[in-house]
Amino acid sequence: MSYQQERFIAELAVQRATLLTQKVFNEKAKGTVSKDDKSPVTVGDFGAQALIIQAIRKNFPNDEIVAEEEASSLREDKALSAEIWRLAQDIKLEDSKSDSLLGGPLPSEEKMLDIIDQGKSVGGAKGRVWALDPIDGTKGFLRGGQYAVCLGLIEDGDVKVGVIGCPNLPVDNSATMSTSIGVDQTSDAGNGVLFSAIKGAGAISRSLSNGALAESKSISMGPVPNISQAVFCEGVEAGHSAQDDNAAVAQSLGITSPSVRLDSQAKYCSIARGAGDIYLRLPVRKDYQEKIWDHAAGDLIVREAGGQVTDIYGQRLDFSKGRTLAVNKGVVAAPAVIQDQVIDAVKLVLKL
Repeated sequence: MSYQQERFIAELAVQRATLLTQKVFNEKAKGTVSKDDKSPVTVGDFGAQALIIQAIRKNFPNDEIVAEEEASSLREDKALSAEIWRLAQDIKLEDSKSDSLLGGPLPSEEKMLDIIDQGKSVGGAKGRVWALDPIDGTKGFLRGGQYAVCLGLIEDGDVKVGVIGCPNLPVDNSATMSTSIGVDQTSDAGNGVLFSAIKGAGAISRSLSNGALAESKSISMGPVPNISQAVFCEGVEAGHSAQDDNAAVAQSLGITSPSVRLDSQAKYCSIARGAGDIYLRLPVRKDYQEKIWDHAAGDLIVREAGGQVTDIYGQRLDFSKGRTLAVNKGVVAAPAVIQDQVIDAVKLVLKL
C-alpha cells in the first residue's frame, strides 16, 4: 500500500482541527476542565478530537482509534458540551471539496459526544489503529506557547503515516530554534506548519492553510559536524522529562548552549527539519508509561527525515503493546549519525 490517501485525509483533518484550536488559542477563556490525573483539557481538545474522528470514520470506517480524550465530563456539563458543539459547527475549510471529504459539519451535539467516545480502542499488534492527540501540549496551549495536533496511523504495530499540525511554529524550515520559541506565541502570519510522513517515502512540511493543502517541501535533519554545537530541546514541564538529567547528558556531549524548551511534538518536528538536533525526554519516574498518541506521528516524521528515535536503552519505540509504550522508558531522538553517541551519554548519566 502507498498510504497516500491516508496521509491526504489525515493532513486535511489535522488542518481543519487546527483552525478550531487557533480560534480557542486566541480566546482568554479556554473552557478548561481537569481530568482524573489532574491534567487539563480544553474545549479545543474535545472539538478537535470530534472533527478528526469524524473524518477518519467517513473515510476509513473499519479502522480503530486510540485518542486521548473521552466525553464523560461533557455529558455531565451540558453548557460546556453546547459550547464545543457551536464552536465545531463554525469550523470548515474554505475549499468545499476538501471539507466535504471530511464529513462536513458535525451531525448533532449528542452525536458529537458519541464521536468523541470512539477513541477508546485498546490498540495492539494487529490491524489499523489511528493514534490521536487533538491538542498535544495542552499546558503550552493554555500558556500561550507551542502545541500540536497529532495523528498517526499504526498498522500491525508499525507506524505507517504521521501528521502533525504546529500552528505556532515558523513556516520557514531554515529558522533555527531559539530559547524564546516556547513562550508568548501568536497566530501571526509566517507561523503555522503541517508536517507529515509516510513510511519509506520521506518527510515533508507545508504551511497550514484554511483551505486546500498548500505546496509541500521535503524536510531532513541537519548535519552535525560537531556534536558540541548541537541544539537540544526538551519539554517545558519538569514533570514530563528529567531536566537535570537532560542537562547532564548535554554536558557529557560537550554542549554548552542552554536547552530549548517547548511543549508537544513540535520538538520532533523541529529537529526533523533541522531547526534543532537532539530531543531528550528522560524518565521522571520508574512506573510512568508514555502514551502512544504522544509519540507515534513524531517518531515516524523524525525517522523519515533521517533520524533515529529510541528509548534510553537504544531500543526502537514499540507501538504494538496497546495504548502505552509499555516496554520503553524515555525517548531519545537525534540524527542517525550521532544517535549512538547520545545514547552512550544517556546511559552514562543514568548509570544504566
